[in-house]
Amino acid sequence: QVQVVESGGGLAQPGGSLRLSCVASGTRFPFSNMGWYRQTPGKRRELVATISSGDETSYADSGKDRFTISRAGNTVFLRMDRLRPGDTAVYFCRVFVKISDAVTPDFWGQGTQVTVSP
Repeated sequence: QVQVVESGGGLAQPGGSLRLSCVASGTRFPFSNMGWYRQTPGKRRELVATISSGDETSYADSGKDRFTISRAGNTVFLRMDRLRPGDTAVYFCRVFVKISDAVTPDFWGQGTQVTVSP
């Protein structure tokens, strides 16, 4: 069974930094795309950044030039710099398992809370 476990959330001051980690495990198939999403109460979950198995990255406008996504094997990281109160959210990791070109189920982690406050 695929497991997706995030860590690294917490409290940061405006202008500060945090680094989130996400470890995916539990399958013999490779992980293809991996990504970070975030959600605040009453709002839809939104994309933050994604990274492919070939290390191609994409970012939502909210995190461009402040966030950096990277991966090492089955672990994906999100470095967040110059944090703002508006970055406060639960951050979720999403991974895709490549069973075949046509079959790529996705799995989510439980989320990690990031709070940006003085």
